[in-house]
Amino acid sequence: MRNYLFGLILLAYVGPLSANQDSDFIAAREAFQTGNAKLLDDYARRLQRHVLWPYVEYFQLRMVLRTTSIETITHFLLRHEGTLVADRLRSDWLKVLGKNQQWQHFEAEYPLVVNKDTELMCYYYQHYLNLKDKTALADARALWFTSTNLPDSCTPVFQTLIHSGQISLEDIWTRIRLALEEGQTGVATHVNRYLSSNEALNNAELNNAAKNPLRYLDTLKSRIRTRSDREIALFALLRLLRNDTDQAYTRWLKIKDQFTASDRSYFLGRLGHRAAMRHDSRALAWFREAQNTTQAYPPSDTVLAWQVRAALRAANWDEVLRTINRMSASEQQVDAWRYWKARALKAQGNTLDANNILIPLSDEHSFYGQLAREELGMMLSIADKTYRVSQKEVSAMAQRPGIQRALAFSRMDLRTEAYREWSWTIRNFKDAELLAAAEVARRHGLYDRAINTANKTVSQHDFSLRFLSPHRETLKKVLQQHELDEAWVFGLIRQESRFIADIKSHAGAVGLMQLMPNTAEWVAKQLGIKNFRQHLVTDVNTNLRLGTYYLKHVLNTLDNQPLLASAAYNAGPGRAKRWRGNTTPLEGAIYAETIPFNETRDYVKKVLKNSMYYAKVLDHGHHSPTLKQRLGIVKQNNSPGYLSE
Repeated sequence: MRNYLFGLILLAYVGPLSANQDSDFIAAREAFQTGNAKLLDDYARRLQRHVLWPYVEYFQLRMVLRTTSIETITHFLLRHEGTLVADRLRSDWLKVLGKNQQWQHFEAEYPLVVNKDTELMCYYYQHYLNLKDKTALADARALWFTSTNLPDSCTPVFQTLIHSGQISLEDIWTRIRLALEEGQTGVATHVNRYLSSNEALNNAELNNAAKNPLRYLDTLKSRIRTRSDREIALFALLRLLRNDTDQAYTRWLKIKDQFTASDRSYFLGRLGHRAAMRHDSRALAWFREAQNTTQAYPPSDTVLAWQVRAALRAANWDEVLRTINRMSASEQQVDAWRYWKARALKAQGNTLDANNILIPLSDEHSFYGQLAREELGMMLSIADKTYRVSQKEVSAMAQRPGIQRALAFSRMDLRTEAYREWSWTIRNFKDAELLAAAEVARRHGLYDRAINTANKTVSQHDFSLRFLSPHRETLKKVLQQHELDEAWVFGLIRQESRFIADIKSHAGAVGLMQLMPNTAEWVAKQLGIKNFRQHLVTDVNTNLRLGTYYLKHVLNTLDNQPLLASAAYNAGPGRAKRWRGNTTPLEGAIYAETIPFNETRDYVKKVLKNSMYYAKVLDHGHHSPTLKQRLGIVKQNNSPGYLSE
C-alpha cells in the first residue's frame, strides 16, 4: 500500500515515469562506472526523455573528456549552466586543463566552479605561483598545515613555496608533528622527504615507536639528541598516552630533561588534554605547567576546549573564563563557549556582561540557545515564528528540475546522488522556498531531506517540519507500555535516523532507532518474540517495540535520567556511568559538555534540545520540563575503574 501511494504522489509531481527507464538509467550508470562506453551509448538512446538525461550526457562526456573538443564541452556547460552536473563536468575538465598546463582556458573557467576541491585549488595555485602572483600565496601556504595526504597537484605548489622560503624548515617539522599526532606515519614519511638526509626522521626508529611505543621509550635513556629523536620520542609518548595516562607520564618523567622547553610545553598540553578527556583531576595542573613557561607551545583550540571542560568539572569559573579568552576569535564565537563564558561572568558577579552574551545567544535554535533562554528566565516559544507554505508554493517547488532530479535519484535508492542534487538545488533558497522544498520532501517520505531543509531557515520557520513526527500513532502504543516521554523518544529517533525506516549505519545499526544486531536479538528474547530475524528490524512497528524496550531498560539502570540514558544509548551504559565522575554531583549541562566522545557529546545535546521542541510541536502543555530539568543533576559515580576509560 505504501509503495502504491508513493507511486501516485510521484505521478502527481513528475508525471508518468517508466520503471523500465529507471532501470535503464541504473544500467547506464553502471556502464559508466565500469568504463563500458558502447553499452552506455546503447542505454543513452533510450533515456533522452528521462528527467536524469543531463547525467547520462555527463557520463558520456566524462568518458572521453581528455579527447573531446572544447566546443562540445562548452556547449554542454551552456545548456546546463547553473546545474550540479555542469559544475561537476567543469571541475573535471579544469583538472584535465590543469594537468596539461592549459592555463588560458583554466583561468576563464575556474571562477565559475562552485564546488572546488583541494586538487582543483592546487592547480589554481600552481598557475598563479608560476605567474609570480602573490595574491594566492597565503591560501596556498595554509593548505600545507594538515595531517592528511594531499593530491599530487599540490606537490609543485609546496615545492615552489619551500624553494622560495615561504614554507620554512619549522613549517615542515610542524606538519610532521601534526601527522604524527594523528598516527599518520605515512604522511609524516612523505613530508620527511623535504628534509635533508642529516635532519630527516629515522624511518626505522619511527617504525619501532609505532609498533611498540612502551618498549621504544624504555630503550631511549640518553639517546635523544636531534630534532628527529625528539619528534619520534614525542610520537611514542602520545601513542602511549592514548591508552594510559600514568604509563605515559611515568616515561615522560624519565626523559623530559632531554627536550626543549617548547617540547615540554607541547607534551604537557597533550597530557592535560588526554587527562581531561578521562576526567582526571590532575589535568588542570598539567595544563598550567604547560603554559607557565617563556617558551610555551601555542595550544590549539582543541586543547583549550578540554582545559575549559576540566575547569567546568572542577567548578573553577576563573579558569573557565581565562581559558575561553585564550581561544581564537572564531572559536570564541562557538555557542558552547559563549554560554560558558556568560556563566563564568555570572559566577564572578558580572551579570551585565553575562546577559550581553546570553541575550543574542537565546535567539539561536540550539542546545545552548535554549539554555541561554532559561538562564534569562525565558521559556521556549515557537508559535510566533511559524510560516505555513501554500499548496501553490509546494506545487511550484515540485516542478523545479533540480527537485525532480533529486526525487528521481531517491526513487531509485541512489541516496548519495539524491542528497547532492537536493543540496545543490536548495543552496541559495530563501526561507519560504526552503519550507516549500521541505514540504515536498515530507510528502515523498524523504523525512531527512524535509528536516534538514527546514533547519536552514533564518527568520521564517515551520517547526512542525523541523521536528517531524511520522509514525506517531504506532509509537504511542509502545510508549504507553513503558511510560516513556514522547518528546524525548521523538527527539532521539530524529537524531538517530531522521525517521528513515530502512537506514543502516556504517557500524551496522539498523532502522528508526538504529539498533545493533546483538541488541535487537537480546531485546527480542526479552520480549518473547519467536522466530526473530534481523530483517524484521527495518519494520517500523518491530523497530519501535525493540528500541523503546531497550531505551526503558537503559533509563532504569541510570537513575531514570534521560541525559544519562541518551549518552548510554549512543555510547553504551558502562561509559555513561563512568563519565559521571567520582567526587561531587555534576550539573547536567556540565556532564553533557564533558563527554569525551565528540559524536556522543553532540548527540546528547541534540537529543535533549530536540525533546524541548517536540514537547512544543506535539503540544505537551505548560507542564513539560525545562531543558535544565531534563538535564538534572548527575550523581557521582561509585563504581571502580572510572579513570580507565
